[in-house]
Amino acid sequence: MFLTRTPPAQSDHLLDRILRDVRTGRFEQSLAALTAVGAAITAAEIYTEHDSASFGNKMMWWPIAILPTAIPAGIAAVFSKRAAKTVLPLSSAAIVANGLQGTYLHARGIAQKPGGWSMAAYNMEMGPPLFAPLLASLVGGMGLLAAVLRREDKA
Repeated sequence: MFLTRTPPAQSDHLLDRILRDVRTGRFEQSLAALTAVGAAITAAEIYTEHDSASFGNKMMWWPIAILPTAIPAGIAAVFSKRAAKTVLPLSSAAIVANGLQGTYLHARGIAQKPGGWSMAAYNMEMGPPLFAPLLASLVGGMGLLAAVLRREDKA
């Protein structure tokens, strides 16, 4: 005689829970909170890196000013659908734009080092990190994604 088990009503796998949260609208609030936390950590990291370069270019202050705007925007988006659909995407779009601008400026900084791109292997290690601004853009991308996801209906 074989024992048959009925599958549980809801799967216990993490991926299944995440997909269910996306379908039900719970993931929007989680992603907004992650955006706020990611912005705080990323802003602190950028500050320490740019401070070690003595803020040699005034443009180095831009991400220090722009990234922290996602902290209150992300927190507000956790509690307010209106903030999630207005303030969070504005802040996040500014972060993405600044990250793209930073990538250009870092590429230009590598080109200005002795040997420029012909010594890319060396200059990419010793110069400004080329892909770091794109990582900051990912924080903004998370905020933009949170803004377009559906929100859980609290009935």
